[in-house]
Amino acid sequence: MNTKQMFWTHAPAVYSVRPDAIEITTEPGTDLWQRTYYHFRNDNAPILQMETEEQFFSFIVKTSFESSSHRFDQCGIAMYLDSENWLKASIEYENDVFQHLGSVVTNHGYSDWATTEVPADVKAMWYRLSRRNDDFCIECSEDGELWRQMRVCHMHEAKGAVHFGVYACSPEDSSFTAVFTDMRVTACAWKAHDGQQPDADL
Repeated sequence: MNTKQMFWTHAPAVYSVRPDAIEITTEPGTDLWQRTYYHFRNDNAPILQMETEEQFFSFIVKTSFESSSHRFDQCGIAMYLDSENWLKASIEYENDVFQHLGSVVTNHGYSDWATTEVPADVKAMWYRLSRRNDDFCIECSEDGELWRQMRVCHMHEAKGAVHFGVYACSPEDSSFTAVFTDMRVTACAWKAHDGQQPDADL
């Protein structure tokens, strides 16, 4: 990937962007969330993205977060269209026993959160975001080879160009440095469905 083509939404004060690695040092009180359950809106997490109109692609990145140690510290992938339409996938630190590996999909200003627990000593994770028109698949991997599906979702406003990349944030009073490496964009690894055929009116 050409990191020179990437741009910031809510640029952090401390960061490094090199051809082979991106580092983001989070600032306290940064997050992405819209309305659901908590009844608040947070929209200030730093996101470094690129733009494409390609309708079929996959984006792969390795995340490392050795110093993440406070509740809700997180880093991962994001596709941020605007404040009310975006998705993210990450590991969020919870305590010294477990973390939440999960994803948030936000359509028209309402977020959901799907998670599973992973051990607190996990300090690296790969992600793969794949696009097929306005549908998306998020996968994770511990080694960059064996991928596990996290979710399939629809983004109502992803009709043309989309922005995608990496993010990191610390919703509470903490800070850590997230490192992103091995980034690449490939042909879509999420293959067309080979089971039931689409309904004629869809």
